[in-house]
Amino acid sequence: MARRPADSPALFDLPDAPNDALERRLRRAGLKRIAGVDEAGRGPLAGPVVAAAVILDPKRVPPGLDDSKKLDRPAREKLFEAIMATSVVAVAAGSVTRIDQTDIRQATLWAMRQAVASLAHDADHALIDGIDVPPGLCCRGEAVVKGDARSVSIAAASIVAKVTRDRMMIRAAGRFPAYGFDRHMGYGTPFHMEALASHGATPLHRSSFAPIRALLSSVAPAAIEVELDLLAAVPA
Repeated sequence: MARRPADSPALFDLPDAPNDALERRLRRAGLKRIAGVDEAGRGPLAGPVVAAAVILDPKRVPPGLDDSKKLDRPAREKLFEAIMATSVVAVAAGSVTRIDQTDIRQATLWAMRQAVASLAHDADHALIDGIDVPPGLCCRGEAVVKGDARSVSIAAASIVAKVTRDRMMIRAAGRFPAYGFDRHMGYGTPFHMEALASHGATPLHRSSFAPIRALLSSVAPAAIEVELDLLAAVPA
């Protein structure tokens, strides 16, 4: 399916918090199950990209939903539990292997498509954060620019994706304690870059990303730890 961005207001016209205007428009058109879709982890140097799809119950929308980037960790965790208790949710992770074999955009679209397809109840329509509708989506799809600031469903998906990925990276910190994955979640912070310079790359690092590719070209293979068993929570 081709790109189909929804009409996007100017940034200064965006509401202070997401609302259900897009969902109500779709329900008036006879579409009952509206899935919000968002991702977390496109920019880090390590770890998977995680996508979530969430069908909210219109009668039990958790209060306080917002773009996950605007919320602190306790607020995200609390809303995550509320979303999981009241909504239909599915998550998919594009692994580091998939990212390196294709690219981050393709891995993200794959994860979004898998998340929607994995919902326990089929969605009638998907509201997808960004400018792309994943090809091969199992339902009608609509790209919504700045969707996590506009749609409560997309905001909910952003929270689920972020909390899920953070938990994966906290687990990764236990496997690779020298890298501080629980501090930066794989982003290229000064601490992370210093750890890479000192210890080399792990199997969780994205070798297709320029900083890691440059590191791998300058570090002897024997200095790079290779483990077959990475994270049980991250599908290949």
